[in-house]
Amino acid sequence: MTKAEIIHKGKVAALGCAYCHFLYGPHAPAAVELHHYRGGGWGRGSYLTLIPLCPEHHRGRTGVHGMGTKAFDRMSGTTQQDLLNWTLERTA
Repeated sequence: MTKAEIIHKGKVAALGCAYCHFLYGPHAPAAVELHHYRGGGWGRGSYLTLIPLCPEHHRGRTGVHGMGTKAFDRMSGTTQQDLLNWTLERTA
């Protein structure tokens, strides 16, 4: 892992859950897991495509892996691309 990757991951993790922010607005960040946005492809993308998600919204029943990516996008009222854009705006 490069120094740039370590720095970026730290910034992303410090944001708190991107989806909780979408739902509830600004809030105190809690523990997150870093989700690799795939954008329709298989495998992990670049470290620049990480989205911070709380455990529930990452692997839980209402999470991107719990529901599947397409169902999550339909249910959530936003898209993973929107959450990635939000993340990148705040870590630039």
